[in-house]
Amino acid sequence: MNDSYRHKGMRRRLVDQLREKGIQDETILQAIGNIPRHFFLDRVFEETAYEDRAFPIGQNQTISQPYTVAYQTALLNIKKRDSVLEIGTGSGYQACVLAEIGARVFTVERNEHLHFFAKGMFEKLDYPRIRAYLRDGYKGLAEFAPFDKILVTAAAPYVPDALLAQLKSGGSLIIPVGKEQQIMTRITNVEGKGFVREELDIFRFVPFLKGIQKK
Repeated sequence: MNDSYRHKGMRRRLVDQLREKGIQDETILQAIGNIPRHFFLDRVFEETAYEDRAFPIGQNQTISQPYTVAYQTALLNIKKRDSVLEIGTGSGYQACVLAEIGARVFTVERNEHLHFFAKGMFEKLDYPRIRAYLRDGYKGLAEFAPFDKILVTAAAPYVPDALLAQLKSGGSLIIPVGKEQQIMTRITNVEGKGFVREELDIFRFVPFLKGIQKK
């Protein structure tokens, strides 16, 4: 699969749509404009890969809608060299966006098939510094904690204590919380005040599951 001028044109139109929908961070928009989203999808979706919607990636999982990717990334307010833990690697697309804007990315996936697919994409697209692990996301990645930012890309019934424990002072956790629909929630570890919680917009994600799923 190649990244043609036509694909790049479709990405430019997608970026324009995201800007119209209220995404203002040009660094994030540029990252989305740089990354070939169609590489992360089955060929059957090649002509529609740059529509602003989610698509199936197998294993009962999806690649998130580009607006959702941009929205969550903007909430993180990433600075260059921030350490970011992503829970739910999926296809690897979100991790690439984070790396493209300068984050040091640690990403965790519970599904073995998706884990190895994403690792292959990181190599193909030359993101050697993304560190990917096959783990139970509810446990985080304690050996590399604390993190500046933590991003959860699945619907959590509650906020795992392990993730809060792995957040630096001053850091933020972005997590969609709820069952049928989720409230995007930002939890900030404020020095002297503890964890401050903000409830934002409503989204729909696939469920945040426990354990590790082998091939």
